[in-house]
Amino acid sequence: MGLVVKALFGALVVILIGILSKTRNYYIAGLVPLFPTFALIAHYIVGTERNVEALRTTIIFGFWAVIPYLVYLLSLYFFVNSMKLPYALFWAVVCWSLAAWVLLSLWTRFHA
Repeated sequence: MGLVVKALFGALVVILIGILSKTRNYYIAGLVPLFPTFALIAHYIVGTERNVEALRTTIIFGFWAVIPYLVYLLSLYFFVNSMKLPYALFWAVVCWSLAAWVLLSLWTRFHA
């Protein structure tokens, strides 16, 4: 039953994004996916299964994890001017993946 509730919640979020994208304030649709749903779950699990120091480390990593998303947004911003949207989205995800790989590599090197 939990899986059905999660699927319905996901569907509602997609519907909300669709509705907001058609309004005068369409840009708010870009804020909805950033609601910290998965962060709440991750922080709860780490906070209950590990110690406070592990939770604090997870939170600090979360600060740095914003960088790949920023790389995605910046690259998409520039790619949409020079290529069709599906290609721009693909290459922006590639940029996010590279930035995430660099972040993980540096994090494990300096915090492992």
